[in-house]
Amino acid sequence: MEFALREARKAARQGEVPIGAVIVRDGSIIGRGFNRREARRDPSAHAEMIAIRQAARKLDNWRLTGTTLYVTLEPCVMCMGAILLSRIDRVVFGCHDPKGGAAGSLYDLSDDARLNHRVEIVSRVREEECSTILKDFFAGLRARNKARKKANN
Repeated sequence: MEFALREARKAARQGEVPIGAVIVRDGSIIGRGFNRREARRDPSAHAEMIAIRQAARKLDNWRLTGTTLYVTLEPCVMCMGAILLSRIDRVVFGCHDPKGGAAGSLYDLSDDARLNHRVEIVSRVREEECSTILKDFFAGLRARNKARKKANN
């Protein structure tokens, strides 16, 4: 999770929502990513999606069996879809996302019997750190917006 947190901090430094992800296989990182939706102007540029694409390129295979995805925030529906389709075995995440989480909070796609793949979920790993980086980012964003609004009046 430390490496996912490092990715999240990179996102924050670039003004992106600080979410980071890494994919590990046999003890080695084979994919990493952080949110880049603003920079790429791409709604699918989530940390998990970037890490999944990188891991698939590294393995030269869309099947990511035998891997674990570490991510600082519970994956959304889109990312859980990609996790399931890529056959990732396990997802370890930091904090829950009650507004968009698809690994137990709002939805739980990880163990849906209607789908052809299941993924093991481990939650609340370094939860406080993962939550704090998000809270601090949004508090700073609100403060900047408030100051900008005040300067414009």
